[in-house]
Amino acid sequence: MRSVNWGRVILGGIVAGIVVNVSETLLNAVVLRRQNEEMMRALGKTMPVSGAAMAVWMLWGVLFGIAAVWLYAAIRPRYGAGPATAVKAGIAAWFLAHLLGLIAQVNMGFLTAGMVFLPLVWTLVESILATLAGGWVYKEAGREV
Repeated sequence: MRSVNWGRVILGGIVAGIVVNVSETLLNAVVLRRQNEEMMRALGKTMPVSGAAMAVWMLWGVLFGIAAVWLYAAIRPRYGAGPATAVKAGIAAWFLAHLLGLIAQVNMGFLTAGMVFLPLVWTLVESILATLAGGWVYKEAGREV
């Protein structure tokens, strides 16, 4: 069994992270802007728009991308290289990062079940596309597949 090509995981993760960051910006700053502002107001807070807050979200996107591409690289020996495996990895990454997090937020009363439908569908598509993009960049060390 070959080892993971970490250089390509990082590179693919950055590509996937760019997809995530563009998508999350559209989702949260455009599509859900009003809903997010209302939610923060209900909590007695304002939307954090500082450079530091944005940097954390951008870093989150890249770290998600790296994790998704690492997962793709890790399951390639079992499922084979290619888009179907990247989709599986993207769904698994979505499950771990988005679905479980939103379930927790609904359970704590921060969000209602109705508020999470669009973000769940959006981030599922986002996670799959990001992992496909990052997986396209990923190659095993010493061979092109």
